Amino acid sequence: MSTVKPFKIEVQQTVLEDLQTRLRQTRWPDAPENIGWKYGTDPVFLQKLIAYWQNGYDWRKQEAALNKFPQFTVEIDSVNLHFLYIKSKKANARPLLLLHGWPDCFYRYYKVIPLLSDEYDIIVPSLPGFGFSSHVAMTDDGSAKVITTLMKEVLGYKTFLVAGGDVGSGIAKSIANLYPESVPAIHLSDVGYPNGTEDWATMTKAEQEFGQFIQQWWYAEGAYAMLHATKPQTQAYGLNDSPVGLAAWIVEKFHTWTDKEGNIEDHFTKDELLTNVMIYWVSQTINSSMRTYAAGAFQQLASGQKVNTPTGIAIFPGDAPTPKEWADRKANVKRFTVMEKGGHFAALQLPELWTKEVKTFFQSEVK
Repeated sequence: MSTVKPFKIEVQQTVLEDLQTRLRQTRWPDAPENIGWKYGTDPVFLQKLIAYWQNGYDWRKQEAALNKFPQFTVEIDSVNLHFLYIKSKKANARPLLLLHGWPDCFYRYYKVIPLLSDEYDIIVPSLPGFGFSSHVAMTDDGSAKVITTLMKEVLGYKTFLVAGGDVGSGIAKSIANLYPESVPAIHLSDVGYPNGTEDWATMTKAEQEFGQFIQQWWYAEGAYAMLHATKPQTQAYGLNDSPVGLAAWIVEKFHTWTDKEGNIEDHFTKDELLTNVMIYWVSQTINSSMRTYAAGAFQQLASGQKVNTPTGIAIFPGDAPTPKEWADRKANVKRFTVMEKGGHFAALQLPELWTKEVKTFFQSEVK
């Protein structure tokens, strides 16, 4: 096992200067008048965001804030894994592993770490292929193996709790199914979705309606996932070369998966949106993060099997309206909460609400 090394985010000034040059030289496409978000990222909003990126955003300030969290890297099975590790002041605190998704990163959890570390040791890895980890795309099961090795063999925890969303939900399910003795409970914000292979006759009316919703959503919103799963390299050339293109690709998901009808800045600041984009930009991980979809496509994985580990589930209204019957089909559900507000990136959007729900579940389930 490789040695754990302290890590500090230190982006070279030449990278920041190159970024500003690229932003100044953006060749903007045309757009229908007053189109808003109908065809994708709102051109008016994006131009304002890019102007702020050029003239108001301070990466060094954000970099310093992120570096206040203790960070490390370790090589596991040829993967250089970056992770935040915040030890609680509480004696014998339980470890809590937080797993992000796409198109966010470890930054999803920066607001909840102070709210959780009073009670838990907090571990937040950059998933393989994301952030400051290796540019390697892995399946849920592959990431589960690497991350479990981190928790057990590197950090020395015999058991640990897991909370995740999006890609992180899949990895959390894989960990629970592959290493059930190590995980007393998990908390998820999604459990997976109907894909057309289910026996329709065994599904309740609520599940059938959910399946129809997902099918309609897939036609309207799922092109990005199909592209990631089949032709990620084609998209990567433009996104790795153009900061405006990268911002458009990522920010549109923060808008659509949070509150389609509202103003995205009601939920996230420009600094938050741009810091998430910046982590992709400076690490050049947009391609490897997208390839994660291709790595796991059309495979039978442990993340697709029912989880027997006690599971808490919080469904946010900005996400898919998962019925409890479907959740019960996918996991051993001990707590199922339909949240009053929030979306796909709830830990970043509504940290207090998300933290309260996660704490309530783990405190009731794990003694």
